Amino acid sequence: MRFRSVIFNLIAGMLAFLAVDTCLAADSDAKKGYVVDVPVPLGADSTSNVLLQLERLAKSVPEGERITVVLRYAKDAAGGESTPFEDALKLARALTGSDLRALKIASYVQGTVNGHSVLPILASDTVILAPGAILTDASAAESAPDETIVLSYRSIAARRGLFPPAIVTALVDPGAELAWVSKTSGGQVFATGDELKELRSSGDVLSEEVWSASGSSLKIEAEQLRSTKIAAGIVDSLEGVAEILDLAETSIIDDTAVAGEAKGVMLDISGAISSSRVRRWQSNLDATLAGGDINTWILSIDSSGGDFDESALLAATFASPSPPLRSVAGLIENEARGDAALIAMACKPLLMKADATLGGPGQDTISVGELDNYRELIDQIAVSAKRPPALVRGLLCRDLEVYRFTNKKTGRVKYATKEGLVSESDEPDLERDRWDQGELIDLTIGLSADKAIELGLADGRSDSLDDTSRRMGLAGTPPPVTDRGVVRWVERLGRSQGLMFLLLVVGFITLSSEANAPGMGVPGFISLVCFGLYFWMKYLAGTAEWLELVLFFLGIICIAIEVLVIPGFGVFGIGGLAMTILAIVLMSQTFVIPKNTYQIEVLTRGLWVAIGGTMGLFGGFLLMRWLFPHVPLFNALVMETPDAAAVNEAEKLVDFNHLLGKTGNTTTPLRPSGKARFGDEIIQVVSDGTMVDSGVEIRVLEVLGSRVIVEPIT
Repeated sequence: MRFRSVIFNLIAGMLAFLAVDTCLAADSDAKKGYVVDVPVPLGADSTSNVLLQLERLAKSVPEGERITVVLRYAKDAAGGESTPFEDALKLARALTGSDLRALKIASYVQGTVNGHSVLPILASDTVILAPGAILTDASAAESAPDETIVLSYRSIAARRGLFPPAIVTALVDPGAELAWVSKTSGGQVFATGDELKELRSSGDVLSEEVWSASGSSLKIEAEQLRSTKIAAGIVDSLEGVAEILDLAETSIIDDTAVAGEAKGVMLDISGAISSSRVRRWQSNLDATLAGGDINTWILSIDSSGGDFDESALLAATFASPSPPLRSVAGLIENEARGDAALIAMACKPLLMKADATLGGPGQDTISVGELDNYRELIDQIAVSAKRPPALVRGLLCRDLEVYRFTNKKTGRVKYATKEGLVSESDEPDLERDRWDQGELIDLTIGLSADKAIELGLADGRSDSLDDTSRRMGLAGTPPPVTDRGVVRWVERLGRSQGLMFLLLVVGFITLSSEANAPGMGVPGFISLVCFGLYFWMKYLAGTAEWLELVLFFLGIICIAIEVLVIPGFGVFGIGGLAMTILAIVLMSQTFVIPKNTYQIEVLTRGLWVAIGGTMGLFGGFLLMRWLFPHVPLFNALVMETPDAAAVNEAEKLVDFNHLLGKTGNTTTPLRPSGKARFGDEIIQVVSDGTMVDSGVEIRVLEVLGSRVIVEPIT
């Protein structure tokens, strides 16, 4: 029977080991822990703050699962005697209550903790200590032992069963003697008070170690707790804590993210990233902090990037908010491509709409060299926002190959390039052997919301800005940052490609009208307004600068010279048309030469818009020549083309030879044809090639049938 029992236990043990090992290897997400800092001394506000963080973590845990939370007590913890008993009891009861049952609580004590700050430690599932850590004198603030307090301590400790009742009593009652007793009958126990006296009088004491004498406060050191198996281990870092708790990683929860009432503003980061726009955004955001009441920024992101330098500086601001600002949350509405992805990943939390894209080719191409120049800053942003640095760099530069590595011992997952995995190790080969290389993470075309969340580059999904704002503790979508309303309105209009195309077409058509009927004014004014609005919208969108504006108007001037001054279609016409198309294309993008597929798509779209818009120039000429002369509303703008037969008949019946050498005055501008008055007679005349205004004195140079050629008299 004994043999069967041994075999059964061995088989059961092996199966259990395989089951646990398989579970750990397959489910790395279950091995992630969170760190919450517990201030010493505790107070009403700090207790509420810690509880709020724990409650939010508990609500995030799927039904039927548990996550590990480490309560960290700092090395320089001091003033525990100032912790009110009511606040410590409130936290301890919550830790052992049903509302936080989804959390496995571990206390990590790095320094000396005394007073009632000790009580929450007794309510932990696990205690881990740093070298030199001490628990002592829980009743430091009490003038005399209070039976109610003693009973509360014992009740809290009993819920966990980690600390023996005798230790709990000695921590609260300095008058109680505590000894670690080895009994002659076998076993070791902690004893105090009457129990200790009874053991001594019974002769059942083989040996004893007095931990605290009667009348002196109990002082428990790390080694004592470890030797009695109360503490799970002694380590000097969070990495060591993770090893003891079998965690692949630990994330520190920022307590400022939940402290106090949230008051925020919203910034819309859409379109291209440019230096002028970034300066305006930073100025507007900084202005919101002047009053001290705004502590939350909500970013609505829909951008393809444009300037890596500006994006990096903006991301650094968002990743490490300075008081009174405590959190910067982001929502990707549609896309955050290229360098705009760095701005998005600097937000904590970063939420995405279901069909949004993070990363992928954008308006700016980022090389490995540029990435190396900003490596320290990018890593700082990634660490501050709790993102994997290698994945952040890989998402920005498509030339980097980032792999998933798994620690062979702990199952911890790490993302790195092959070179980056061992770059900081003194023994590269040994470090490489500690990891199993997994799949290559494809970051070249960007990430969907689900994939970004899985990789830790985004924190969740959200359907709207209102939902994102409420998650940050706001009542709803906050007001936009201070800016002129007309600027925001024009920026929204500028995102309509149809409107941009319409402005170009109307602008060129009205420009043609003005060229065909100079002096009318209204078509020219409309053309100027259309082109001005087009440039302004592109400028606010961050894709147009003064160079494009100069190039555009130089092109228009060259076309005007070709049409009005030098009839035909030569160098000025071709050059002007080329400059105009180039300016329109450059106004739609932040690059000059495309270097990726996204930039090629943007260039192609810009070319079609430019070509379609300039077709309005030729369309305008056709309208003026063929349609407008027959439309009552517009027939005054142009002269109707004369009928050839009527002209021939007129030439037969009319003789203007008597006007040769005569002088008169123009009644209409000669461009080059028009009308002039000679005495009481008004006839059609043609200038000698020069443009002549109305009311100018002229002389007849030559008469060819009904064709009267004149020149101005200077």
